[in-house]
Amino acid sequence: MPQVNITIDGKKIKAEAFKTVYEVATANGIYIPALCHHPALPPEGACRVCLVEIERQRALQPACTFPVTEGLVIHTNSPKVREARKFALELIISDHPLDCMTCEATGDCRLQDLAYEYGVKGNEYTGGVQHTYPIDDPNPFIQVDRNKCILCRRCVRACNYINGVEAIGIVYRGFKARIAFGMDSTMQDSPCEFCGSCVEVCPTAALWPKMSLGKGRAWQLKKIETICSYCGVGCRLNLHVRDNEIVKVTGADGPANHGFTCVKGRFGYDYVNHPERLTRPLVRRYLLEGGSKAATDHRGGGDGKNGDGLLATGNAAADFVETDWDTALNLVAHKFAEIKRNYGGDAFAALCSARCTNEENFLMAKLTRQLMATHNIDHCARL
Repeated sequence: MPQVNITIDGKKIKAEAFKTVYEVATANGIYIPALCHHPALPPEGACRVCLVEIERQRALQPACTFPVTEGLVIHTNSPKVREARKFALELIISDHPLDCMTCEATGDCRLQDLAYEYGVKGNEYTGGVQHTYPIDDPNPFIQVDRNKCILCRRCVRACNYINGVEAIGIVYRGFKARIAFGMDSTMQDSPCEFCGSCVEVCPTAALWPKMSLGKGRAWQLKKIETICSYCGVGCRLNLHVRDNEIVKVTGADGPANHGFTCVKGRFGYDYVNHPERLTRPLVRRYLLEGGSKAATDHRGGGDGKNGDGLLATGNAAADFVETDWDTALNLVAHKFAEIKRNYGGDAFAALCSARCTNEENFLMAKLTRQLMATHNIDHCARL
């Protein structure tokens, strides 16, 4: 693309032609506020908070949609610009709940930050009628509070362009306009896959994870970056942790997901602190004692219990005992070697998983073909 010369706030910049003013300014460390803009989504120009003054233009222009051309002189923080931005924020907040003391997004709300920055108190237009939508979407993952929606359409664009599902749209016009799901139904009855991309991009608490409600504010949570444990794609996640418990999961900017994730990665984290989660390997008691299953069953009394009071028959889980990893892995290796010695490698078979990485599946193939000397290996995704 050809290069153009522009000036932003007195700073001369060489930029790529037809990039937006917002993109060029951000790339050069010049701050322009915005609510509807998101770097992963196509520009919308809905919130009018990113208005800038461009010389020889009759009106202020939205920085997120206006392309740069040769010779532009742009002012991003003039009195005229600040006045227009404050007016836009006042109009948005005139139909927005002022419940910041109890709102889940307090401390992590873009609208709240801009209201503070521009001195918007929230009581400039008291004569209008505010929306009072019920908060009643029955889906298990996402709370939908349309009263806090600012119609930035981030969720609409994320659903359309990131996930490609098109489950979210805008219905009606003017003051009656609101986000809707499917044919103006609920999230649960729409094509929504609950990937949470809409939650990821929402600048307020209009869309919020139900599992995180009441669990802590932004400044109370410790953010830890990790890799999703559900499959081998390698999506990066941010775990928001409080008191050693995962409160919320958001997407991190990794090469595989660029800040977005699937329903399992975003909402399937409750297993981490689940009381029934196994924390040590379990092994059949008779394997540790060096006996046979038949001998262990024979030891059981007439009440179905063995000598230690554990159920030995009729309950497969009751005969498991906890052990350490070295013991468990040595036992597995010993049994594999015994099977190969007694019956040959073809007595062994392996089934790989799409949830593993390519490297892990390669190692399983190497174990099967080289160590166990068999080609009895398959992959669950092929079945």
